[in-house]
Amino acid sequence: MRPTPRVPGPLAMWLSFSATAVLVGCGGSGGSDPAPPPAPQPKACADLNGMAIAAADIGLPTTGALVTAATTVAAAGSGATATPEFCRVSAAISPVDPAAPKILLQVALPTTWNNKALMFGGGGYNGLIPAVTGNVPAGPTAQATPLGRGYATFASDSGHQAGALGSQDGSFGVNDEAVRNFSGEALKKTRDTAVAIIKARYAAGAPTKAYFAGGSTGGREALAVAQKWPQDWDGVISLYPAGAAASLDLQFGRITRALAQPGAYANPAKRKQLYDASMQACDALDGVADGLISDIRSCNAVFNPATASVNGAPLRCAGGADTGDSCLSDAQIAAFNVINTPITFGYPLASGETQYPGFNTWGTDFGIPNASPLQTTVTFLSMGTLQPASPMPVGAPYGSIFWDQWVRFFVTRDASFNALTLDPQNPGPWQARISELSGLQDVNKTDLSAFQAKGGKMLIAHGTGDALVSTRATAQYVDRVRAAMGQARADSFLRYYEIPGYGHAVSTVFNAAWDSLSTLENWVEKSTLPPNQTVTDTVGVPGRTRPLCDYPGYPRYNGSGDVNLAASFSCSTQ
Repeated sequence: MRPTPRVPGPLAMWLSFSATAVLVGCGGSGGSDPAPPPAPQPKACADLNGMAIAAADIGLPTTGALVTAATTVAAAGSGATATPEFCRVSAAISPVDPAAPKILLQVALPTTWNNKALMFGGGGYNGLIPAVTGNVPAGPTAQATPLGRGYATFASDSGHQAGALGSQDGSFGVNDEAVRNFSGEALKKTRDTAVAIIKARYAAGAPTKAYFAGGSTGGREALAVAQKWPQDWDGVISLYPAGAAASLDLQFGRITRALAQPGAYANPAKRKQLYDASMQACDALDGVADGLISDIRSCNAVFNPATASVNGAPLRCAGGADTGDSCLSDAQIAAFNVINTPITFGYPLASGETQYPGFNTWGTDFGIPNASPLQTTVTFLSMGTLQPASPMPVGAPYGSIFWDQWVRFFVTRDASFNALTLDPQNPGPWQARISELSGLQDVNKTDLSAFQAKGGKMLIAHGTGDALVSTRATAQYVDRVRAAMGQARADSFLRYYEIPGYGHAVSTVFNAAWDSLSTLENWVEKSTLPPNQTVTDTVGVPGRTRPLCDYPGYPRYNGSGDVNLAASFSCSTQ
């Protein structure tokens, strides 16, 4: 039976304070010290409803927050998917600008609490509250979720509510406060509000340890909290992070304009031809043909779609014209070469970024025919099903819709603007606004001394088959941190792993599952350095494992042994 702490009602509280006042008033000339105020008492779940959090208790400007609902949820499920009994709290943080949307958040407060907290990051343009009962990105299938481990968990919509486009809806960008919230301020506001609720529920101080876990935009958010509010966090898990977000938007624009050219957009059958040609050329570069390109850097160096072959036939269509689904035309090859190469900025950005790299294009699933139920999501998060155009169709590449929304609502704030007409490398009158946005959205600070000094630890991982956020950009960021802080110092708090074949959030090639939270807990709480670890495939070859190699290492076959076992591979940089 769940114990419910008794909380004095208003009358009882008044009597308590009155009695104290009488005792103090009658203390006589001898005077004894006044009785200490009563200790805070835990609140029952239902009593959290209507709780107000003052603006002064939130570290960035708001007009306060209010708990709008608090409901006890019964324990459910079994094994790794079990959730304990918990109190689900909904709250809203009010903006300073009356025209700005509120920040909506949820907190899950387990009846049996481990005294720790974990915040989940969002995805895309956010606008939706991540499931507080869920798992960390690429989390293990055989281990309990954070809530199942006893964490108080929380998450927010980052300060706006998405419309029909869901995570692709950037229409909130017309409001300055909403943009600042999305760019990072909502993270601090949400954390402070959630901690106030946690303290009230358990009548305790702040959580003894606080972690952040997110992927994509949530991965950017994980980097942001470590950089901007290191005092609040003990560790972060950042998966496929869209760190330099504005710079990535500009790369989306360059790619979108290339894909919009006549004949440049490859259908799924043609994407499959490119994928197969890449695999045939690069799969064995890691020592064995195992259905994964692990030595992606060698593949990027040697593969050329114009001269490659697939199943013994040239990948390039005869004469470069589009002659059907068994080959790529010159226009399609040119578009894929744009995806593979960096965008350079010939003008200064406030963030200091000068370029955004290309994507690992060869061997990446951009949305190919596949019977897996995950393939629809993979296609949605990559090249979609329709060519970019104006107006931008639903079904266009995810990054193209992202670019279109960013240009129309963040940059020009003109909903009728044709985003295909804005050249991201020569933006003309929009250059100053783009630069300003980069200063807000690019999370790229390389001196993480404050986070390190606090004892903070950071785990970053990225799949080499990511079609939406470039693995190369994450590698560049880690290289810059190592250069700025020194390799040894960076290694004392940061690990970066690249996962061969893993796409953006999901994959039909290698769908990663990794117990990153246990690794982070042991590093932070026990000073146990991350050990040699493995990552498990749950979809491509269910149960297949690979070693997690610290970048720039990759799994290389030992020459013998089961190709589906991590023990048959060693991490190599050669």
